[in-house]
Amino acid sequence: MARVEKAIEILKHTGVRMTPQRHAILAYLLDAMNHPTADEIYKALEGQFPNMSVATIYNNLRVFKDAGLVKELTYGDASSRFDANVEEEHYHVICSGCGVIRDFQFPYLSEAEHSAAQLTGFKVTGHRMEVYGLCEDCQKKPH
Repeated sequence: MARVEKAIEILKHTGVRMTPQRHAILAYLLDAMNHPTADEIYKALEGQFPNMSVATIYNNLRVFKDAGLVKELTYGDASSRFDANVEEEHYHVICSGCGVIRDFQFPYLSEAEHSAAQLTGFKVTGHRMEVYGLCEDCQKKPH
């Protein structure tokens, strides 16, 4: 709950009004560590808010993204997924079978930014790494 309250304060400071739908979307994102799509968020909340549309979800995700509360993860032609874990530097391992995404820490990779800047003269603004494989559940499935 402290993460939700902190996020609400950030939104208030940027002039964003807190609606019940916005609060529910934000709470769901901060609680869900499965990097949901907008459709998954919609399906999870449609029972609570029958008049809410997928467009409402997308509009709020854009607001949260602009406020720095979520990152949009795009993977080719698949739907964007949204990651509310923006306070910790982390990376993603993605299942090639079912698409599940899990976070993992790898602190040494931040040294790559420093090396890239030194070797190229670039002002490095960030990096992204993804690791692909099969999750435990998909490994158990017969081929």
